Amino acid sequence: MSGPNKFLDDMSKLMTNAMGVAQGARTEAETAMKSWMDRWLADRDFVTREEFDAVRAMAQKAREENEALKARIDALEKGSTG
Repeated sequence: MSGPNKFLDDMSKLMTNAMGVAQGARTEAETAMKSWMDRWLADRDFVTREEFDAVRAMAQKAREENEALKARIDALEKGSTG
């Protein structure tokens, strides 16, 4: 009765090997896609999140400085006309 058991063992090994090959192909496809996307994005001159955040912080600081300077100018103008 080793015939049916051997067949099932062989089928089990075959399925295990097929799963390993499928997993390897999936990993390779993911790596290739990530590499392609990285190259594509690099060619587009997109900014990184860090660069965007840095420029946004600089713009916010400049906006605050402009508001403070405007308030000083308004105060000086009121003082010279009053």
